[in-house]
Amino acid sequence: MNEARAREEICRVGRSLFERGYVHGTAGNISVRLADGFLITPTDACLGFLEPGRLARVDPQGRQVDGDPASKTLLLHRRIYDAAGHAAGCVLHTHSTHCVALTLQPVEGDLLPPITPYFVMKVGHVPVIPYRRPGDPAVGDLVAQEIARHHQRGTPLRAVMLARLGPNVWHETPARAMAVLEELEETARLWHGATPRPAPLDAAALAELRDAFGAPW
Repeated sequence: MNEARAREEICRVGRSLFERGYVHGTAGNISVRLADGFLITPTDACLGFLEPGRLARVDPQGRQVDGDPASKTLLLHRRIYDAAGHAAGCVLHTHSTHCVALTLQPVEGDLLPPITPYFVMKVGHVPVIPYRRPGDPAVGDLVAQEIARHHQRGTPLRAVMLARLGPNVWHETPARAMAVLEELEETARLWHGATPRPAPLDAAALAELRDAFGAPW
């Protein structure tokens, strides 16, 4: 994807997420990896009203070269790109309501169990990262460790959940990253509203999804 197209896609995805309530106010950020650096949404920008020419452009070392001041989460995005490799062409962060609500009480392990096939296929494991203040550089280390740990297990990640803040998701393009975010938030909505809690898919069902679709579980 060339830079001009990447700028347009960041704005299109941001507007779509804002208009459908996946982000609010000035919460959230989006970045795209370029051949010679990154684009990222500006600090305190509303994703519903982004302008292509005002997106922050930074070099491979994270130094800003153009646009409005970059989001304070730039370091975390760069750590995800380094750790996830070619699987990450876009990183997307929101404060999606149902995901955040699930972390207002202590969560051990993954944010959600495997309750639907499309969650297993499109999202996979979502480890919860313990709360740190927004922009804390220590978060990047914790996320990179989880990416490496799951890669070694053969269950590569597409998302992590920052406790009390929101999910970070990634994929090859902004459109695919948005699809991961949508599936994650909708599964959190199901889990949050289900009484009693649904049983997860059993081992045989998970094995079938792995065999048929390469599901990362």
